[in-house]
Amino acid sequence: MSQKAIGIVMRSTGSWYDVRTEDGHILQCRLKGKFKIKGLKVTNPIAVGDKVRYELESETENTGIIDDILPRENYIIRQSVHKTAHGHLLATNLDQAILIATLTFPRTSLGFIDRFLVSAESFRIPTVLVFNKLDLINDEGVAYQEELKTLYESLGYPCYFVSALEGDGVAEIKALLKGKVSLLSGHSGVGKSTLINAIMPDLDLRTSEVSTFANKGVHTTTFAEMFEVEPDTFIIDSPGIKELGLIDIEKEEISHYFPEMREMLNECRFHNCLHINEPKCAVKDAVGEGIIAESRYISYLSMIEGGDNRK
Repeated sequence: MSQKAIGIVMRSTGSWYDVRTEDGHILQCRLKGKFKIKGLKVTNPIAVGDKVRYELESETENTGIIDDILPRENYIIRQSVHKTAHGHLLATNLDQAILIATLTFPRTSLGFIDRFLVSAESFRIPTVLVFNKLDLINDEGVAYQEELKTLYESLGYPCYFVSALEGDGVAEIKALLKGKVSLLSGHSGVGKSTLINAIMPDLDLRTSEVSTFANKGVHTTTFAEMFEVEPDTFIIDSPGIKELGLIDIEKEEISHYFPEMREMLNECRFHNCLHINEPKCAVKDAVGEGIIAESRYISYLSMIEGGDNRK
């Protein structure tokens, strides 16, 4: 066996991992035996963005074996669709998360946006909202988009409007990525691959039409993958998410990840207030007075109840 080295996981296909070596080469690696992460039940022990320790498997030096994961700065996780009580890591060691949303064809619900923001907030990952398919919305849609921009930017989430297909706003997004590791996420069909192709034309990622029958996207990205846009600038393209079940977050913590509720946590009568039917609740009062948006409060209640993950 050769000397051990450190690399970054660029792509995971389940059993093999593309690891970027320190000199920029891509090496195919596999895991050494059974791999469990203490205290974290996940379907994928290693995710894109992980820094791993590996060694070359043989003298031919074409493959490697991963025997350790370096401590993660952060990660975005969702409930596993296939395995109850397990999570699925979307990506790790992020500088920012970018949620691609669309108001039509398919429509991204505010509940889904808010769930994603809560997942990112739980690790203090800065998040940006990008509303794509500007070319498909009418004047009424534009006005509604502006309302959403006002709401989310007041909470500290920058918003951008783009048409990845026509190239509008793409330069702004490219500038936003510079010098960072960014996760691009969202429902299937919102145009993640189209946006990445607009940013990096040489990639030529596969894209699909949105199914008109169900107005839902078709999965074009099967595995998460990291691409180098330019030196020190990386984007992670993740498979489209149908549902985003929260995991590893207790009910009592959820309000901590709503910036507008976090500001009021000491103002409720009870220190363990869940903001549902408790008396003298500052959060409920703020909703009644229009200080906290009703849509955000409805999202919060849905998370407390563990409701539909798509809403």
